[in-house]
Order: sequence, then C-alpha cells, then structure tokens
Amino acid sequence: MMPARVRLVEVGPRDGLQNESTIVPTEVKLGLIGRLADSGLRHIEATAFVSPKRVPQMADHDAVMRAVPRRAGLIYSALTPNLVGFEAAMAAGADEVAVFGAASETFSRKNINCSIAESLQRFQEVMRAAQQRGVPVRGYVSCVLGCPYEGAIAPGAVANVAASLYDMGCHEISLGDTIGVGTPGQTVAMIEAVAQRVPVERLAGHFHDTYGQALANVYAALELGVAVFDASVAGLGGCPYAPGASGNLATEDLLYMLDGLGIDTGVRLDALLAADRYICDALQRPTQSRVARARPAAMTA
Repeated sequence: MMPARVRLVEVGPRDGLQNESTIVPTEVKLGLIGRLADSGLRHIEATAFVSPKRVPQMADHDAVMRAVPRRAGLIYSALTPNLVGFEAAMAAGADEVAVFGAASETFSRKNINCSIAESLQRFQEVMRAAQQRGVPVRGYVSCVLGCPYEGAIAPGAVANVAASLYDMGCHEISLGDTIGVGTPGQTVAMIEAVAQRVPVERLAGHFHDTYGQALANVYAALELGVAVFDASVAGLGGCPYAPGASGNLATEDLLYMLDGLGIDTGVRLDALLAADRYICDALQRPTQSRVARARPAAMTA
C-alpha cells in the first residue's frame, strides 16, 4: 500500500550545483535555499564539506551553512566523507550529515579512490563522532541500478552495502540510480533485496532521469512502501557519465505526481516553481522540469 505522506529531501543546492563549471556565488546559493525553505520543504541538503580542490563549487560550504535561514522543523544536512568534514559541518551548524558509498567496486575506486570495504571503514570514524554528539547520519549508496563501468549491478550487492551502512548506525539509506538507467522492474527487485536487510521505513529513493524512468521508478518504490525521496529543483545536476542527460529528477515533477496521487508532502508547488525560476535565471539556463516548462509564469505566481 502506498504511503499517505512522503518526505522530500531537496538535494539541489549540493548534488544539483556541485558539478557546475562556473562557480555559483554564495548569495545565489542562499537565495535558492531560502526559496526552497519557503516552499515547505523540511529537509534540504545545503552543501558538502569536502576538499575545495576536489569540488571547487562547494568551497563556500562554511559560509553557506552558517547563513541558511533557520526554521522550526527544517533540517539542513551536508555531505561529510571524513572526520575533518564532519567537524567542520558541526562548527557551521549542520543538523545532519551524510556519508556516501557505492554498490560498484569500480565506481567506488574511481569516485572516492578506495574499495567498498575501505570506504565503509572510513565512515566508522564519522559514525563514532556523530553518535557521541547525537547527530543523525544518512547513508548514500550510488549505482544501485547500474554502473557506468560495470553495467548492471546485482541487487544483492546493493543490499550488502545498504545493510553495512544501516548496521553501523545510519538512520536512513538513500538508494541512488546514479546514471538513471533503472526501470521499474529493476527498482522493485533491488528494493525487495535491500528490504530483507534494512527496514523499508529506513529507505529512500534517489532516481536520476537519464532515460525518463525516474517517476516510474518512484511509483514502483511507493508501491513497496518507500516514503522518502530525494530530488533536485529544476532538475539541477546533469549526469557526468551521460553527456546531455537531464540527471536528477526535478522536485517539481515529483511533487506534481505525488499531489496527483493525493499523497501529502507539505510542499507548495507554486513556491517550488518560484525557486526553479530563480535558479534558472541565475544560471541562465532552461529548467529541466517538465512541470515548470508547461506552466507559464503567470500560472505559478
């Protein structure tokens, strides 16, 4: 049975902007985050506390996290791959942190320069520090439905990594179709395998839309009881392994479908579309959201 309520995790400010070739000014990022907060979103991944040399776009992580508009019940999270990043995120006021692994050995080595087993060992240090401070940790698993290097990924491999993250203390596991190749049948098989090791209520879906399957995959996950989904305003964040691909599922398109299903999110579509227009104007590019393209500005004011 489908959930009556879904929690949306907005990843646009981090996952959406991190691969932009031109540095987005801090004030623009904060303008986007403020508009996202105004829409009713209650979980926004604001930035990543990673090396500026590795991800220049996130070099202003401290300034962003310190200046985000605080609202009752609004969680601001940040990616923190190591203890240095974790401590910096805590000093800047992050409410929650996230660690990121992969279900593909090759992707893990190319993305974070270590094996899956080594990455899990690295996260233990972050987990211990977070548990000492009572800070929630979210775990990401990349390439759950396919890898740009290895192709298809076995559901059992995804379940192993997800279970390892859950067992070490991650309160929620986000399952990411990093290159957007998955289909609903594959999504069902993957989630069913993971759900044997991690409770469904602790799972989230993170679907990219490279092949136009993201909403269909969300629907398949909803039918299995998944009630948390990541998405990116305006579809920010192209897939680096598929040139020209739209990448992240647009939050507006996901919200439109959920509204149509009568599923409560607490998020207002008109305000979300305003955030879409703001960031697309700032980046001087068209939106990737089908809903935003279909609705004239006058209809969304």
